[in-house]
Amino acid sequence: MNTQNSTDMMDAIGRAARAAAAELAFASAERKHAALIGAADAVWAARDEIIAANAKDMEFGREKGLSPAMLDRLALDEDRIRGIMDSLRSVAEQPDPVGQVITEWDRPTGLHIQRVRTPLGVVGVIYESRPNVTADAGALCLKAGNAVILRGGSESFHSSTAIHACMVKGAVQAGLPAAAIQLIPTRDRDMVAQMLRAVEYIDVIVPRGGKGLVGLVQREARVPVFAHLEGICHIYADADADLEKARRVVVNAKTRRTGICGAAECLLIDRGFWAKHGAVLVQDLLDAGVEVRGEGEIAEVKGVVKAAPEDFGQEFLDMIIAARLVDGVDGAIAHIREFGSNHTEAILTENDATAARFFQRLDSAILMRNASTQFADGGEFGMGGEIGIATGKMHARGPVGAEQLTSFKYLVTGDGTCRT
Repeated sequence: MNTQNSTDMMDAIGRAARAAAAELAFASAERKHAALIGAADAVWAARDEIIAANAKDMEFGREKGLSPAMLDRLALDEDRIRGIMDSLRSVAEQPDPVGQVITEWDRPTGLHIQRVRTPLGVVGVIYESRPNVTADAGALCLKAGNAVILRGGSESFHSSTAIHACMVKGAVQAGLPAAAIQLIPTRDRDMVAQMLRAVEYIDVIVPRGGKGLVGLVQREARVPVFAHLEGICHIYADADADLEKARRVVVNAKTRRTGICGAAECLLIDRGFWAKHGAVLVQDLLDAGVEVRGEGEIAEVKGVVKAAPEDFGQEFLDMIIAARLVDGVDGAIAHIREFGSNHTEAILTENDATAARFFQRLDSAILMRNASTQFADGGEFGMGGEIGIATGKMHARGPVGAEQLTSFKYLVTGDGTCRT
């Protein structure tokens, strides 16, 4: 596709999205609920077609040389399609954020002022290999009264197209515009550049993918961006950790799914914990098939690979974890400040004061105590789903659900009130 053709396509899609957003801004909660339930039903009814489309994508991904972890993110089966359906239903049942009164107050002048949630407008979502993002992003944007323009990765093209058709079917059946949820109908990379420059059509861009994609979006976008560059998540085992809790959480944080942004990438062990329990956490990871890259005393454990400096601050997205001994919670905090990406960090401790210090002195979007970092997910936070994790400090932070896809406006009521 040449530049003029991609510009024309962006103009057509952008104009349609703007028109749809104007309608969605005042669409009733009932119609949006019906659209998402209809989409869920359509996804389940089309599961055989979606799985067949996904088979084409899996073949493309293998030919492209995707890693096993990335192929796992791409793969769909009946259980995962059921998960997509359940997520759509869960978002449908969330409270409608549009029109919610955030706060209100009266002024001595006689004015009554309300701050009320309102849609952002048009959201652009650029994502890589996870086809379920097509449903999650479409659902959350629609729930928040936004139109959405989706640009899926080349490797998930067929899966995303099949799921998108179901999303449109649900919207149209509920009397909402088909352009409420649009999918860029080409693999052409120039459409990514077009979206990043489309300030007249798109109000915010949300990238979902690896460091390369997110870095590109953050560098090149003229549209505001909600994003995290990397999910370099740490888990710290404190001297006062409960051993059995720690053993369960560490293995789950690394191995449940290695290819997601909430997977633990670095294990920090307090020297006090090491003195009490030795290498038990490291051994558990080794026994689970994880390649542990450690330094110091950890590197002396049989089966551990000696860590290179670049292993700390690395997002592996694989069965690999970096490991280091630290001097107490302050040592863990110092390490995370140096190597973290402000995504998710967990502390394992029974000491309330230590946990409070960890929570107070770190500024990652999500901080956890005695829980797996794999809970860094909007669905697990009760949001029904998420469009991504935001690690910036402007507007949205942490899991971006429907509520985070709204802005607000002020409604001011007087009674012939004049300013003196």
